[in-house]
Amino acid sequence: MSAEIADRTGNGPTSSGPQAPQLLGWSGTMRNVHHLIEAVSDTDVTVLIRGECGTGKDLVARAIHESSARRHKTFVKVNCAALPAELLESELFGCERGAFPGAIQQKPGKLEFAHEGTMFLDAISDVDPRLQAKLLQLLQDGGFARLGGRRELQVNVRIIAATTCDLECAVAEGQFREDLYFRLNIVSITLPPLRQRRDEIPLLADRFLKHYTVRYNRPCVGLSEETLRLFDEYSWPGNVRELKELMKRAVVSGSDDSIREELRNALSDGRVSASPIPALQPRRAGPQDAATPATTFPPPITSLPPTEVPVATGSLKAIARSAAREAERELIYRTLQQTRWNRREAAEILGVSYKALLYKIKEAELDKAS
Repeated sequence: MSAEIADRTGNGPTSSGPQAPQLLGWSGTMRNVHHLIEAVSDTDVTVLIRGECGTGKDLVARAIHESSARRHKTFVKVNCAALPAELLESELFGCERGAFPGAIQQKPGKLEFAHEGTMFLDAISDVDPRLQAKLLQLLQDGGFARLGGRRELQVNVRIIAATTCDLECAVAEGQFREDLYFRLNIVSITLPPLRQRRDEIPLLADRFLKHYTVRYNRPCVGLSEETLRLFDEYSWPGNVRELKELMKRAVVSGSDDSIREELRNALSDGRVSASPIPALQPRRAGPQDAATPATTFPPPITSLPPTEVPVATGSLKAIARSAAREAERELIYRTLQQTRWNRREAAEILGVSYKALLYKIKEAELDKAS
């Protein structure tokens, strides 16, 4: 089964215009992502999307919106890292005339434009603590006041947030409100980096090549065996977005020569490591294991140990929560098995802090499996 997420551009309402390439995925993790999208789409629960830059968090947000009952309403994206706190507050909530120097007239915020639709808050971890309190109020009762205003407005907006940061660590360090974190993290969807989806790279590259061949009306470009080999060795710090831009360049230039040379140089001068990925290649025990607290390795088993958490039945909201917990639990467990329960290495692979991983292991009762 493949997961297909349509990549559309623009921050306004979804249109029926030309579509960009589809992002395909058939790995176990991507199937979980697809399943979660289906599970939460027809609910109004808040979704937190996690993943490195370029993994497609905005595509997941749009897929949720377009599969929901709100698909005919507006989808509004706001990058919380792109504006300072004062401007972000005005952008989201609007402002009254005279609220600050230069506010010469009343201005509705993007939340009002997103009424009955979906608001996607990208880089949510960059929101100022004072503004976090206002977002918390919005999530609690749907109410807010424009900047400089006293009258409370009500909107019906579904919130989807995304982050590249470890929010659990930010909460522990007092940089992110715990109550807001719990409001946002009702359902969590984690996107794997491209270096953990290497088997999918050839198909993704082919899809992007075909799309840009049509878009720019250029001859079809093929990828050499050496280019595909370099793709397999490269660590893809820019993830799927980087692959897409490379395919665009190949189509525009008429060959894969330039990207092959770039990848070869990147690998040879050490700017980008081509180290093996533990999820795909056998791991050799190293001296760092001796210093790691987790030194007891369980024998390999093929199934996840049973959890005492009951299977959710009834509402879609409960089912979505249960599916999210189980998907996260399975991913953590498989990563721990692959690293022979080296928790520090597993935390690095999963992109969370060591402290956050220990908390998640205990919460999912995986410590009993070790």
